Amino acid sequence: MSAAADVNVLLYASDRGSPFHDRAVQFLAERAGSHDLLYLAWPTVMAYLRIATHPGIFVHPLSATEAMRNANALVGLPHVRLLAEEEGFWEVYQEVVRNRPARANQVPDAHLAALLRQHGVGTLYTSDADFRRFDFLRVVNPFA
Repeated sequence: MSAAADVNVLLYASDRGSPFHDRAVQFLAERAGSHDLLYLAWPTVMAYLRIATHPGIFVHPLSATEAMRNANALVGLPHVRLLAEEEGFWEVYQEVVRNRPARANQVPDAHLAALLRQHGVGTLYTSDADFRRFDFLRVVNPFA
């Protein structure tokens, strides 16, 4: 099964004040111990670094070093693959938003969905129900 993790999963694991913290840590530990491929998009990693260190979002933001260490722990796993835009991405993005126009905060979601589609990743672990608008994605909430 090809599956990716959304940024909210990573953020909950870093936010001790989140009601989803323990489950997110458990979920990531299960993924780390598994041999199943786990995909992370570069925009997901960058969003994690931005949000986890932001004092206006986290009550106790991580230092840049802590956030980078967390990202390295995931990125360094042998079964984690990083996704980036490849040739033809713009066409894929336009196809993804053709019948579901994206604006404002929906643009990063459409960006991630298009990346997953371009790379043939069919499942996204996220608590963000907005991803259900992309009918080609199987959205799994690891906190449900």
